[in-house]
Amino acid sequence: MKRILMAVVAVAVVAMAGSAMADTTNVAVTATVTGTCMFTPGNPGTVTFTLDPSSGGAATGTVVQPTFWCTRGTTYAITDNDGLHGTHRMQHATDATQYIPYSFTYTSAGTGGGRGTTLTMNIASQVANADFINALAGDYSDTVTLTILP
Repeated sequence: MKRILMAVVAVAVVAMAGSAMADTTNVAVTATVTGTCMFTPGNPGTVTFTLDPSSGGAATGTVVQPTFWCTRGTTYAITDNDGLHGTHRMQHATDATQYIPYSFTYTSAGTGGGRGTTLTMNIASQVANADFINALAGDYSDTVTLTILP
């Protein structure tokens, strides 16, 4: 009997020596959603004028609004470069000394609603009658670059 008792004690000691104590740790999992704003590809927007000196009034541009989106809750600011020819003015196609100024206003700040929420610039543009009534006939153009920052 003594041998059986010693064998049981020996098995218990070996079993306890072979087992390890468990330990735990916590792993933190985090994420940051980047505040991003992007203009919609393929929809840069346009402003088109028909300037008729006989109209007697300002010419309002026909606008195709550029669209964009911003991450939900992201505050954005939009700026422009005033165009290629100085402060918002179109240059004649063949006489580079001839310009027609125009106004160019838009909604420049707001808050995004997420990628699925398309926003528009609300561009408005006009040419005062006095600025084209004696202008050289022909085509005029300018390119305004818009920048959006979250």
